[in-house]
Amino acid sequence: MTDNSVYVIQCPEYEQVPKRLPELIELMGGIGRFVSPGERLAIKPNLLLEARPEEAVTTHPKVVSTLGHLVTRAGAQGIIVDSPGSGVRYTRKVLENIYKRSGLAEAAQESGVELNMDTSFETVSYSEGKFIKRFEIITPILESDGVLNLSKLKTHCFTYFTGAIKNNFGVIPGRAKPGYHQKLNDRSHFVRMLLDLARLVSPRLSIMDAVVAMEGDGPTAGSPRKIGLLLGARNPLALDVVASEIIGLDREKNPFLQEAEKMGLFPNDIHQVEVIGAEIPKIRIENFRFPVTMFSGTGFGDHLNWWQRLIEPIFKDALTLKPRVRKETCKACGSCLKSCPAGAITIQNIGNKPCAQIDDTICIRCYCCHEMCQEKAIRLQKSLLYRFSNR
Repeated sequence: MTDNSVYVIQCPEYEQVPKRLPELIELMGGIGRFVSPGERLAIKPNLLLEARPEEAVTTHPKVVSTLGHLVTRAGAQGIIVDSPGSGVRYTRKVLENIYKRSGLAEAAQESGVELNMDTSFETVSYSEGKFIKRFEIITPILESDGVLNLSKLKTHCFTYFTGAIKNNFGVIPGRAKPGYHQKLNDRSHFVRMLLDLARLVSPRLSIMDAVVAMEGDGPTAGSPRKIGLLLGARNPLALDVVASEIIGLDREKNPFLQEAEKMGLFPNDIHQVEVIGAEIPKIRIENFRFPVTMFSGTGFGDHLNWWQRLIEPIFKDALTLKPRVRKETCKACGSCLKSCPAGAITIQNIGNKPCAQIDDTICIRCYCCHEMCQEKAIRLQKSLLYRFSNR
């Protein structure tokens, strides 16, 4: 098995995961290729925020519990480890709530793995980083013998796509994440950081939950979309290459593949990957919906027409999608305020009701507020000039 091999298996329903995921692992050479007796391994799902499994925001508990069973039977100790999304407090209470709502508390009990409650982190140097040389990493990841990466196939309003590479962002503590968005508010820079981080974490195994994906304005406000697949690879970048092909994300619009090529990382093209277990044309999903940001000038200059590039410095504010608060839906919970790296959000009284307010002059269009709002109270608004320029 080469590092650029990606394995795909059909799994129409989550009830079939206990049967189909072990078959995928066997296709990859067996759990013994990734787990040794006596090891302590971090099982890293996507646990962005408190969400029920059917919302397709988090890695499904059936995927986590099934891998947990395999790890336990191989004589190792698994521990579920993740830090929630941007601005969410990384505390024991927050973790307990996410574990319970996502179904992972029950999954851990069923499979004999632990739930991490250690909220400490350390700053580590990474001399091999091509773009970033220092990261804040949660301690359980650093203390584990290896990482098993369990991502969820979803769209993302800032990076367009979130899969195996971006899932590693969860090893950075939640309240530290806005700092990365603030410093790296250019999409290409942010993705380069994620590619360096994935190389630092270096997961032994990456599995993608694509039984039900998320399309539209992900990673939280999109819609569930049935795909019916489980994917596996050693190389998370190879896994994302194949997942992108399945949903029809053009390479030219995929920042992960574009930046990987610039950084000299492979694979960054479907022709550099060996797909085992399926043929891409037969499993490609038609009319998969991508976030509206992918078709705009929100990328600080990427994918604009030549005349748009000329006027963008003058009309940049009008050429981007603006986050707007739905006052009737907002509960003034403050999650958007905590997630905003630019400090552009305040809670104010509108009439007799407290409501979030966004200052356009400060907003950097990272869409963390849109991502972290559990009430879906933040929409992305198009200006008249934006609509004309993207016709």
